[in-house]
Amino acid sequence: MLTSLLLPIALASIALFFASFLSWMVVQLHKDDWKKVAKEDDLMDAVRNCDLPVGSYMFPGCANAEEMKSEAYAKKWDAGPCGILTIYPKVKMGRNLGLTFVYFLVINFCLAYLSTLGLEHSDDFRTVFRFITVTGLLTFLAAMVQHAIWFHNRIVGHIIESLVYRAIFAAMWPKA
Repeated sequence: MLTSLLLPIALASIALFFASFLSWMVVQLHKDDWKKVAKEDDLMDAVRNCDLPVGSYMFPGCANAEEMKSEAYAKKWDAGPCGILTIYPKVKMGRNLGLTFVYFLVINFCLAYLSTLGLEHSDDFRTVFRFITVTGLLTFLAAMVQHAIWFHNRIVGHIIESLVYRAIFAAMWPKA
């Protein structure tokens, strides 16, 4: 049965790639996910002067659990600001787009395999959609929700995308 899903896997991956583009660039589901810093130039100069290598940094930060228990750390935390700073290398758009497509292929392959364990070839759209939606939400969204709880990311757009992605796959389910 998995071989009969190779075309839906490929087509769904292509469709997801374009749906992702549409959600980011046309519908702009993520336009409120990131905010511009009012004094961006000052912040960029300050960060540049820190000479930080690529990585993620928490501020205030601590080197170990003992430092986290210190009064000095508690004062920094209370005084604020508190946040996370991620320094990454220059974006390579082609590489990132390619990796996104590979990600969609791998996820769709795994979801297709899982669906062969719980669905029949003759199942209707509604049955497939329900199964694929639950497994897809667990795949695309589960870790993101926990990340949002701790790091305050917006995830509304990701929830909407996850539902759309699963509808695309379910629509391509082969009928007997």
